Amino acid sequence: MGELSPTIIITVIGLYFLVLIAISYFTSKGADTESFFTADKQSPWFVVAFGMIGASLSGVTFISIPGKVGAGGHNMDFSYMQMVFGFLVGYFIIAKVLMPIYYSKNLTSIYTYLEERFGRNAYKLGAFYFLVSRVIGAAFRLYLVAIVFNAIGELTGLQIPFWVFVLITILLIWIYTFKGGLKTIVWTDTLQTAFMLIAVVFTIYSISNALGKDFSGLIELVSTSDYSQMFFFDKGFEDPNNFFKQFTSGIFMAIVMTGLDQDMMQKNLSCKSLKDAQKNMYSFSVVLVFVNILFLTLGALLYIYAASLGVDTPAKSDLLFPTLALKHLPMTVGLFFILGLVAAAYSSADSALTALTTSFCVDFLGFNGNKIQENKKKSTRIIVHIGFSALLFFLIIIFNTFNNDAIITQLFIYSGYTYGPILGLFSFGIMTQWKVDNNWKIIAVCLLAPFITYYFNINDLFIGFKLGFLIILLNGILTFLGLWLISRNKNA
Repeated sequence: MGELSPTIIITVIGLYFLVLIAISYFTSKGADTESFFTADKQSPWFVVAFGMIGASLSGVTFISIPGKVGAGGHNMDFSYMQMVFGFLVGYFIIAKVLMPIYYSKNLTSIYTYLEERFGRNAYKLGAFYFLVSRVIGAAFRLYLVAIVFNAIGELTGLQIPFWVFVLITILLIWIYTFKGGLKTIVWTDTLQTAFMLIAVVFTIYSISNALGKDFSGLIELVSTSDYSQMFFFDKGFEDPNNFFKQFTSGIFMAIVMTGLDQDMMQKNLSCKSLKDAQKNMYSFSVVLVFVNILFLTLGALLYIYAASLGVDTPAKSDLLFPTLALKHLPMTVGLFFILGLVAAAYSSADSALTALTTSFCVDFLGFNGNKIQENKKKSTRIIVHIGFSALLFFLIIIFNTFNNDAIITQLFIYSGYTYGPILGLFSFGIMTQWKVDNNWKIIAVCLLAPFITYYFNINDLFIGFKLGFLIILLNGILTFLGLWLISRNKNA
């Protein structure tokens, strides 16, 4: 660990960002506003599929999922795979139901569909819910990664004030995305996914060498360990790892947080055709299964390796991976861990910043029309891009000021309530032909549904049944029922 000096860390990270900026330089040539939003719909589907892996995992997953394996409670052992199998069903629904709608209507912002189906107020509300969810989510993820880097700084003697690190982080994202937008991100996310996976594979390889195991021995070690249980049926619905809860949650989380999320769908919509976008989704979903198995295998090995060294695991499971990578494994593992963490954090943050800019420009400033000249669009888009960058910066600083994990985690959870109305609006619009005459009634329904869901959840009205991630499903059902109550049959 003594060899991993601040100079080495800064040099490696600096070289990494030079590569990102070089990619930005080449990919953003000739880019205009349309390129920023849609990558001119010329993205190769296999590049999008690979890059989406990193964007879907994020820095939180990079350090949290391995730590959860041996921590007990929610997502212990390999139980997270139950949710991943649910993702597969959700991604299939996205490919067969949502994507054909988006492509047939040639949408830049997916929330434009709500205007055609329900009117302007529903459209603006859906886009607003996305903006709130994504701003809080992106700030929360970057905040957690910043904390880890702060800990790394203390371990290595790299003393950078928290606010300076956050400012540099967001500034670097802005530099390599402000011109090319999605056209650049499609390629930078591919690089960042590669670094993330290399970090995981190299760590597993190093641990296997330390334990004297070959590939087959490694598989046997993990499969016979106390961490290998994947399916949980025995303890009923009160168990946070119950198969039916996790599987069902996975389906709807995939639909809502990928299929109804501008950030994730913007990449899919940059493919040349619906067929290419569907191939992207199918291949991405299959590869994601193996990637998650890889992360969970790493988690089991981290606990096994810590036990073999007699090292006490950190009180916070999120710190297990960085602690072992930086203090108890070869220096190269520590460097790859840092690069993997940077890649994981930036692959989700850069696309979020672009999606926020796109949604605001298209959904609230009317960029989807042809009335605004290109030079005006470009200058306005840059201002919006800077504005969201500044908003993320100040939110992260506020999170750090709270310095209370419980408060910040709850804030992140509450932002998930905003996805429920989006699920209800889209499902009602697609599954029924009914109309709602009064747009203000739609707003009332979409505002009330999250509050009713919250009331049900905190007062334990399901007699011991813990909703967990099913909060999104209940929220969506309440929105759907509310829309049904205020609607009339289209053919009546």
